[in-house]
Amino acid sequence: MEENQTTPLKIGTRGSPLAMLQAEEVRNALIANQPELNVEIVEISTTGDRIQDRTLAAIGGKGLFTKEIEQALLDGTVDIAVHSAKDMLTEFPEGLTLGPMLPREDTRDGIISSNGQTLSDLPSGSVVGTASLRRQAQLLAVRPDLKVIPFRGNVQTRLRKLSEGQADATLLAVAGLKRLDRMDVFTQVLDPETLLPAVGQGAIALELRAGDHRVMRAVEPLNDTKTATEVNMERAFLAVLDGSCRAPIAGLATANLDSGRIEFRGLIAKPDGSIVHSTSREGMIDDAVDMGEDAGLELKAEAGPNFIP
Repeated sequence: MEENQTTPLKIGTRGSPLAMLQAEEVRNALIANQPELNVEIVEISTTGDRIQDRTLAAIGGKGLFTKEIEQALLDGTVDIAVHSAKDMLTEFPEGLTLGPMLPREDTRDGIISSNGQTLSDLPSGSVVGTASLRRQAQLLAVRPDLKVIPFRGNVQTRLRKLSEGQADATLLAVAGLKRLDRMDVFTQVLDPETLLPAVGQGAIALELRAGDHRVMRAVEPLNDTKTATEVNMERAFLAVLDGSCRAPIAGLATANLDSGRIEFRGLIAKPDGSIVHSTSREGMIDDAVDMGEDAGLELKAEAGPNFIP
């Protein structure tokens, strides 16, 4: 491991507090497995972070959180890209590949309201801020009397906007608030039956250069089999539906390694929540990716050719 002692292993990440925490989690895990490693974190500004006044759908989709980090990976500025799995596109640039996934955090979403009201308690006409079409569609499907407005920014920015009265409530991923030790801000944590999460939600995924065996050997011990099994099934579902923030798509797989079985629920919806197509699968883990693809094909056929813009 002489090379690893002298050659820094560079982790590329977004600069938000949550992204930096996730990168530190990866660095700590690497050093815990191999104390001789020299690991550095490189902060990279992404288009998705810089443009805050429009929804992701309006500026090109969630790939805007990853493309600058991927470019740094391709040109050798960094050796490992750390992403929230839900921000990753289903296809990688040539020369890059999906690496290990760390153990998954809580997959649920939660609501934060300025008056401490739950989803059912919010008065008719209340304004809910979210940048996610997935959250917007599912919210309006159960509460069409609410008004949804675009709400961009990292966790701290969105909490500030809420405190300033720009909205009556907002929705955030539980995983992020747990990592930031801010679970106290939630008014209500929503179960997946009410609000199905984004594909990959709660998981930290690594992206690597294809064929970089030094780095692949270093990160291999970080992979969590249960998480990777679940997220790969969800991503197979998403890939069929071409999900890039242009349509509300949600999916959640739950694997049981002891029994060798996996369950999945997925949906695609109109942004206004007026139409929701959903499906489910249950079977053996070995068939997970095929079942994910099959679920995507079912909903693609059910929704029709013009459903996804």
